[in-house]
Amino acid sequence: MIPKRSYLLNATYEWVADNNMTPYLLVDAEHEKAVVPTEFVQDGQIVLNISMSAVRNLLMDKMGVSFEARFGGKPMQVYVPIEAALALYAKESGDGLVFPDEAFEPEELDPEPEPPKPEKGFQLKVVK
Repeated sequence: MIPKRSYLLNATYEWVADNNMTPYLLVDAEHEKAVVPTEFVQDGQIVLNISMSAVRNLLMDKMGVSFEARFGGKPMQVYVPIEAALALYAKESGDGLVFPDEAFEPEELDPEPEPPKPEKGFQLKVVK
């Protein structure tokens, strides 16, 4: 089964943004695939402002959350695997959602790439 966390993350993000509040993402910074600014990690976690005014090229999908941001004036590409996303809430009210524990199957999160299919289309022939 596809984990429900990615769906809950997207829905909560939209709800927070629709209410003109700032979405904060709580992340397990010790996850092996997480790429976050380590200088801001506290107790193995980090809170990231993922509002459209704070990040560029925000992508939230079934695999995780990625975006570009500046931390201490330095640009950085951030990646949070979906299993490392712990909660999403509004900065202003603290209201949001702590994601439930769920099992993540490696093959569901890292599917094998499909081999390229032969291209179909027109073929040109030399006519004499």
